[in-house]
Amino acid sequence: MQFDLSVLVPHLDMLRDGAILTAQVCALSLAGSCITGAAVAVASTSSSGVLRKIADVYVDVFRNIPFIVQMFFFYYGLPVLGIYIDAFTTGVIALSIAGGAYTSNVIRSGILAIDPGVIEAAQVGGLAKRTIFTKIVMPIALRTSIRPLGAVLVNMVLTSSILSAITLNELTGSAKIVASDTFRPFEVYFVLLLAYAVLTYSVSIVINLLHRRLNRDTLGAA
Repeated sequence: MQFDLSVLVPHLDMLRDGAILTAQVCALSLAGSCITGAAVAVASTSSSGVLRKIADVYVDVFRNIPFIVQMFFFYYGLPVLGIYIDAFTTGVIALSIAGGAYTSNVIRSGILAIDPGVIEAAQVGGLAKRTIFTKIVMPIALRTSIRPLGAVLVNMVLTSSILSAITLNELTGSAKIVASDTFRPFEVYFVLLLAYAVLTYSVSIVINLLHRRLNRDTLGAA
């Protein structure tokens, strides 16, 4: 067999659109998982035993059920109840909920790592609890958690490839179509390997740069 990437030239637009769709799904899912994870992290560190229990159940459930099962439930199961969600929205929701379970642990660790003296000083200064949380606790927690959150994003990019199972033509779904049209699976999936490697490596670079920028004072002191 002759290795020939030129056969993919007529299909570059489809592969490009698939890559853009993957980026859109991951960007929205990252935002959704951060919001969900922050809410769960707050619940898990609250003084309410009920909230802590709900947070623990959420994390245990969605970390121990295969993502593809969760996705199939939303896409194929909910219509039985009269709830119909398109493939794109299903992908974003499923990734946000599943990612939120992992993100919550990252943010929770960031919250618990904050020096209690910082919070006590803010309380002594007369700041309201809400202000302390939004202006002090969460910014510090997110800053110290940026690298672990980056790992969650990388995993999200990789997991998004499963969305082709619900007819969403993201990068992997588009590659499947091109492979069936060209009968050149080797070249198609070789390019797919490179595409995911570039995507995840690029995310890692951006996360490292962001980590350095947000923690430049600490890194400079070290």
